[in-house]
Amino acid sequence: TNLQQRRREGPAAALLWQKPRSAAQQRHSVTAILSKMAGADGDDSLYPIAVLIDELRNEDVQLRLNSIKKLSTIALALGVERTRTELLPFLTDTIYDEDEVLLALAEQLGNFTMLVGGPEYVHCLLPPLESLATVEETVVRDKAVESLRKISQEHSPVDLEVHFEPLVKRLASGDWFTSRTSACGLFSVCYPRVSSTVKAEIRQHFRTLCSDDTPMVRRAAASKLGEFAKVLELDYVKSDIISLFTALASDEQDSVRLLAVEACVSIATLLPQEDLETLVMPTLRQAAEDKSWRVRYMVADKFSELQKAVGPEITKNDLVPAFQNLLKDCEAEVRAAAANKVKEFCENLPEDSREQIIMTHILPCVKELVSDTNQHVKSALASVIMGLSTILGKDNTIEHLLPLFLAQLKDECPEVRLNIISNLDCVNEVIGIRQLSQSLLPAIVELAEDAKWRVRLAIIEYMPLLAGQLGVEFFDEKLNTLCMAWLIDHVYAIREAATCNLMKLVEKFGAEWAQNTIVPKVLGMANDPNYLHRMTTLFCINALSEACGQDITTKQMLPVVLKMSNDQVANVRFNVAKSLQKIGPVLDSNALQTEVKPVLEKLATDTDMDVKYFAQEAISVLALA
Repeated sequence: TNLQQRRREGPAAALLWQKPRSAAQQRHSVTAILSKMAGADGDDSLYPIAVLIDELRNEDVQLRLNSIKKLSTIALALGVERTRTELLPFLTDTIYDEDEVLLALAEQLGNFTMLVGGPEYVHCLLPPLESLATVEETVVRDKAVESLRKISQEHSPVDLEVHFEPLVKRLASGDWFTSRTSACGLFSVCYPRVSSTVKAEIRQHFRTLCSDDTPMVRRAAASKLGEFAKVLELDYVKSDIISLFTALASDEQDSVRLLAVEACVSIATLLPQEDLETLVMPTLRQAAEDKSWRVRYMVADKFSELQKAVGPEITKNDLVPAFQNLLKDCEAEVRAAAANKVKEFCENLPEDSREQIIMTHILPCVKELVSDTNQHVKSALASVIMGLSTILGKDNTIEHLLPLFLAQLKDECPEVRLNIISNLDCVNEVIGIRQLSQSLLPAIVELAEDAKWRVRLAIIEYMPLLAGQLGVEFFDEKLNTLCMAWLIDHVYAIREAATCNLMKLVEKFGAEWAQNTIVPKVLGMANDPNYLHRMTTLFCINALSEACGQDITTKQMLPVVLKMSNDQVANVRFNVAKSLQKIGPVLDSNALQTEVKPVLEKLATDTDMDVKYFAQEAISVLALA
C-alpha cells in the first residue's frame, strides 16, 4: 500500500523504496520506471534523476559512489519535503555499504541544510549522521563527526537541546567504543549554547569517557581535552579539567599520555600565571621525563608552544633544564625533534637573560649534536642552527658558531650540508659569507656531483641565492663551470632546473655578464653530437631571450636557432619551431618577416607531422600567415 501511495506521489520517490534486485532486474525495472516517468510527466529531464536514484541501490560500488556524490542533485529533484520524508530515511536504513560510499555520504550530508528546508529542519540530518558516527571505519566516523559539528552551528539553542544534545548523550553512552569515540568530538560544539543543567550533564559524560575502559575512547577524549577546556568556565577548568588532564597524563597507555601533552598547551593558556606552577607544571615535568620516548617526543615537538603558554619565569626555571635533557635524550627521534626547536626556543627566551642562557645551557648541547651519530638529528640541527647567528651577534657567531658551521659543511651526510647551504642568508647578514667561502666551495662541488639527482636538484635551486651572496667574481671563478655542467646532466629534471637557474643568474648579474660569460657557452652546445644537449641549447635560449633583450637575442641567439632548423632529428626541429614562437615577441618585425617566417614556412612542409604542427602553430601565434 505504501509503495502504491509513493508511486502515486511520483515515480522517482517510489524507486527509493523498492527491494534490492539483481543487476538484470534493476535494468528492467529502471527501463519500466523511466518509461512511466516520461509518460506520466512528459518530462525527459527526470531521466537522469531516476538513473541516479537507481544507482544508489546498484550492485556496483563505483555506481553507488557516483550517485552518492550527486546526492544534492537527487535532493533538489525530490524537493525539500520528500528529501526529509523519503530520501533521508532511505539513507538511514541502508547504512551498511562499502566504506568509501559511507565516507562520501558523511561528507555530502554536512552540506545538506538548505536541501532539507534550512536551519528549521536541520535536525532531520541527525539520524543518518548518527548511524555513520558509529561505524567501524575511523575515517567515516571522523567525517560524520565533522559534518555533525558543522550542522550543530545551524541549530537554534532550543533545537540543540531537543535534538542535538540527546544524540551526543546516546553516542557517549553507546555499547560500542566507536560511538563513544565519536561523542568526544561533539561536546565542545554544543556546550556553550545549552542551559547550565545540560552543561553539567555534558561535563559528567566527558569525565566518564576520560576514564573509559577502552584505550581508544580515552585517546579520543585526550585529543579533545584542550578543545573542550577552551569552552568551559574557568572554575570548571580548575576543578574538572585539571584532574582529568592529570589522570590522562598518567594513563597506562603512552598513546593517551602523549595526547595529554598536546592538551597541556591549551590548558596552560587558559590559566592565570599564579596557577600554572601548582596545576600544570608537575604534570609537564613528569611528561618531559616519561619512560616512553613517544611522550618525550611530543613534549619536544610542542616545546615552543608550551614555552609561550607558561611564560618567561617558568621557562627560565623549568623549561631550560627540560630542554637540555631532551637535546641529550637517549632516543634519536626525541633529539631530532628538540634540535628542530633550538632556534625557536632561543628566540622566545626573555631578552634580559637570552644570551647568557644560550651560551651557558643551550650551546654546549648544540656542540654535541653537531657530531651526533644519527644523521636525522644532525640534519634537523643544520636546518635551524644558522638562525642562532642573528640572535647571538657577530662576535659570538665568529667565535662559537662558525666552527660548527664549518664542521657541518664537511659532514658526510648530504642533507646536513644542504641544510647549511640553504640557510646561508642568516650568516651573511651577520658576518658575511666570505668567512665560510673556503669550506663552502668543496661542499657545493660535492653536492653538485652527488649520486642522488634530488640532491643535485636542491643545490641548483640555491645557486641564485649563493651567487648573490658570493658576488660575480667569486661565482665566475668557482661556480660558473658547475652551472654549465648541469646543462648536460643525464637527468632531464636537472637540465630543466639548470636552464631556470641560468635565467635567474642573468636577472641577478645583468645582460652584459650573460653576453660575455653564459651565451657563448650555451650556443656552443648547438653543435653537440647528443641531440638532447642540442635541445637544451633551445631551452636555454627560450629562458634567456627575454632577460638578455632584443639586441643579444637577434644578433647572437636567432642565427643559431635558424641554423638548427636543418637538424636531422625531428625532436630538435619541432623545438626550433617552439623556440621561434617563444622568442618571436622579443624580435623586431623586420627579423620576423625576413628571417623567421621563411624558416617556419619550410618547417610547416616538413615530413614529420609534429614539426608541421608546431611550425603552423608558431606562424599562427606570431601572425605571420
